[in-house]
Amino acid sequence: MSGAGDEPFIAAVKPLVDAMGGEMIPPDEAGPDDVVLSWEGTDAVAVRLPQLADSLDHILAAMERRKGMPLADLDRKAKQEVVRILEARGAFSVRHGVETVASALGVSRFTVYNYLNREKGT
Repeated sequence: MSGAGDEPFIAAVKPLVDAMGGEMIPPDEAGPDDVVLSWEGTDAVAVRLPQLADSLDHILAAMERRKGMPLADLDRKAKQEVVRILEARGAFSVRHGVETVASALGVSRFTVYNYLNREKGT
């Protein structure tokens, strides 16, 4: 990407970029929507952020890894917890977010809405 002195910095931010589904690119290839990270006064790397819908897929995949099983195999209480976490992270503001989450959980859109409404009632 940039100079050899930047290597530890780039290695340090890579897990974060990977976890959020971003892409690391040379800073001189950065577009207006990319985030350029500087290290010791020099542009070290640019990060191309994913589209929101792609982020939701990444979040769902990370939750599956954390739970150690497909989200559809979780019990009802665990699925409600997943919906709570996803709501806090803005998953349902993404176009087709409810449908995407419902599909990952193996439930209907109606069930996801019920989980969301149950949270608002408590």
